Amino acid sequence: MRKATAIAHTRINTIDVMRALAMFLMIFVNDLWSLTGVPDWLGHTLAEEDGMGFSDVIFPLFLFIVGLSIPLAINVRFKRKETYSAIIGHIATRTFALLVMGFYMVNCGVINQELTGMDEIIWQILMVAAFFFIWVDYNRLPNLHKGLIWGFQITGWVILIYLAWIYRSGTTEYIEWMRPRWWGILGLIGWAYLLNSLVYLLVHKRFGHVLVVFLFLLFMNVQENGFFEFLPSFTFVISASNHVLVMAGMLCTMFYLRFKKEELQINRFLGLIGLAGGLFAFYGFLIRPAFPISKIFATPSWTSICIGISLLFYALLFIVVEMKGNYRWAYPIRAAGTSTLTCYIMPYFIYPGIVLFGFQWPGILTDGFLGIVKSLLFSLAIILFVGMLEKTNLRLKV
Repeated sequence: MRKATAIAHTRINTIDVMRALAMFLMIFVNDLWSLTGVPDWLGHTLAEEDGMGFSDVIFPLFLFIVGLSIPLAINVRFKRKETYSAIIGHIATRTFALLVMGFYMVNCGVINQELTGMDEIIWQILMVAAFFFIWVDYNRLPNLHKGLIWGFQITGWVILIYLAWIYRSGTTEYIEWMRPRWWGILGLIGWAYLLNSLVYLLVHKRFGHVLVVFLFLLFMNVQENGFFEFLPSFTFVISASNHVLVMAGMLCTMFYLRFKKEELQINRFLGLIGLAGGLFAFYGFLIRPAFPISKIFATPSWTSICIGISLLFYALLFIVVEMKGNYRWAYPIRAAGTSTLTCYIMPYFIYPGIVLFGFQWPGILTDGFLGIVKSLLFSLAIILFVGMLEKTNLRLKV
């Protein structure tokens, strides 16, 4: 039955708002390390504990949002009549950039500055500078000569190669060089983005086919640690948990696009999304005895609960943003939705800058409630600063 409440939007503003909120919260929870007296429920749960804190929900929420955007982005390229090889090239380029940045950032966290021969904060500042030289959105800077752009990009790569050349971690007895480790946040996003984008590119009009892949990935997450002894266990580079969280978002948008195309009632769409969210959360707690909840180990219970939370949050925001038209409240953090990568990278420049200039927060602002408020304001300040950079056409884009 078709009514006025049918889906009619060509753009899902909910995704932009959701992305901005997720990045605001990610910067916030990533700053909690600087505080003391933070409630346990707000932070990360230890690997050996069966449970999850608020911080353990933010990264999977962001993976879900990555998936929400994939169908829309690839569909735009189809409408431009881009060839499959061109789209695959774009996917590969984005993946490579995310993997490189994730690779450097994860190694930055364990650098041995004595063995490296360079102060950690200098190494980190140079790393971020190189990222900007290489991946700043030069399309927004049309007045720059191509030769100058190439010069900046070559400089960036030279810096990264030099940083890798001098890098050392570990101890004097056991020296380590740069290696993937767990790939870092951006690396995990990169691998999951690659798999999901290729799946959508191959079967983008077949919801059922993608659903089968999704269910297979759910099973892979179960089998990663050999739950069924008579079956092999394997991964696609990283835990299937990452892939399936992105694919959950991808399926959500595919489902929306199907409803929009057939002009079906939006209440039915939201009802099914809400039902799916509730079922995934219930399933996650149901299998908890066999698979303790753990973000560190990316267990199936944690994955399913996070899918459920993401779907329910999406449905709630859809009602607020799309149906009620209430989105102006998100304007202060809109740069986190449009310059998301820049917002994520910026603290890696700000933190060493704070140390370099010898600044220290007053003790009262690093403990308890006031400390939490400080971290919230710090996140907002980062986003507002990135918004100022955005107005000067300076932002990262891969």
